[in-house]
Amino acid sequence: MGLKLFEFPVGYHRFHRKQLYNYQLNRWYSLGYLSYDDVKSAGEKIDKFTDWKSVMIENAEGKLKDNKFIEAAFFFRAAEFYTLQGQEDKELLYDKFIDLFYSYMPLEGVYVEEVPYRESFIHILKMSNKTENKKGTILIHIGFDSFIEEFYSLAWYFAIHGYEVIAFDGPGQGKTLKKFNIPFDFEWEKPIKTILDYYEISEAALLGISLGGYLCLRAAAFEPRIKWVISTGGAYDYYKIPPLIARCLMDFFKKYMREGSNKAALKGIQKGGMEGWRNSNIMYITKIDVPMDAFEYAWQMNSKNMHANEIRQDVMVITGKDDHLIPFKLHAPLIKSLTNAKSVTDIVFTKKNYASNHCSIGNIKLSLDTMINWLDSKIN
Repeated sequence: MGLKLFEFPVGYHRFHRKQLYNYQLNRWYSLGYLSYDDVKSAGEKIDKFTDWKSVMIENAEGKLKDNKFIEAAFFFRAAEFYTLQGQEDKELLYDKFIDLFYSYMPLEGVYVEEVPYRESFIHILKMSNKTENKKGTILIHIGFDSFIEEFYSLAWYFAIHGYEVIAFDGPGQGKTLKKFNIPFDFEWEKPIKTILDYYEISEAALLGISLGGYLCLRAAAFEPRIKWVISTGGAYDYYKIPPLIARCLMDFFKKYMREGSNKAALKGIQKGGMEGWRNSNIMYITKIDVPMDAFEYAWQMNSKNMHANEIRQDVMVITGKDDHLIPFKLHAPLIKSLTNAKSVTDIVFTKKNYASNHCSIGNIKLSLDTMINWLDSKIN
């Protein structure tokens, strides 16, 4: 593995005036795949939701003509991101991204494997740097709307620092969902157990990213072979993300206006836009066709079902002070809940660090170095 395969630029930029677009544009730039100028140019062409896909496809096709295949891959991924489930080119855009990724990304020392799971498979990227002594094994997974290939640069960074990496799409994620048809299941200890059993791993670290930051903690509560846990960008309780008045309204509509709420959600999906994308994605990853049923399943990712009192490992929690998806108000309750953990290290990144956004987008290297230094101190 080349030591200079990826560079992580520092800075969170205003590529778009709206944060939900701006964050995604910063995401693929910050992860080391797209250049500042390319992302800035793309952001300037996007005015509304329906502009997103065509702008990204235009950029992808331009990169193909220039034989810049990795950049093309991630512009196709960007196009796929805000394409609603059920639209005919959703799968095609995913396939283009995956084909380009595996055809042109340097994958020395990387093994693409399938671990049997529930009469199907979990998609695995297994990586190690054979030029260094292995420090230990780390399992890496993502969250609500990602593919593990997007976080290849993170996995690579752990590998070049001496860790064996098992990065995977769990239930409801990436290839495990799209090709192996396994829906989301917040009981994350199940795929973790399967992977540990399959590779005969007696102890490992676990890194969960975004929604994965909740799932990794849940898994640790049930799986003692996980010795070290890193949660970044996760929520303590997804039901408590909206303000209290919004939660009261949700409860009212759920109880008294369920049929009308389902119709409104389905109409919103047909209309498109950001809310339609969110609703359709929840239904898709859970494979639950009724909107309110899908939302209720997602709301089970709460503090009760985390079982924080059963977490007995060394735990690191990384939170961005300005995370637009996970309110900072949920950080302190999570830290306080880890009453039986072997140790708890909480890190809050601010604008001064350029890492105050969701999952440290803006300064990925700082976040990675923080994780690796912590793991090195705990494992060795």
